[in-house]
Amino acid sequence: MENYATYAPWLIMAVNGLVAGWIASTLLGGRGGIIRDIFVGIIGSFVGGALVQAGLLKLPFLYDWPWVHLILVSTIGALLVIILGRIVGR
Repeated sequence: MENYATYAPWLIMAVNGLVAGWIASTLLGGRGGIIRDIFVGIIGSFVGGALVQAGLLKLPFLYDWPWVHLILVSTIGALLVIILGRIVGR
């Protein structure tokens, strides 16, 4: 029998990416679908995490709801990914 707890971080990352990508594409008026939202959100989470680690992005950490902090960081990163993609795509 497989241990499904090993898949939990991947599932959490995909759901976080979906939410962050959907929020970012909604704010910027994008049309791409669920797969694009997941990819943009996951890449955005890496970008946002790198910005936090570098000290360029500081948000108040909500100890009661830590997942809100994760989604905010991922959404900011996803917004940057979409904006950069639009600049490069022109």
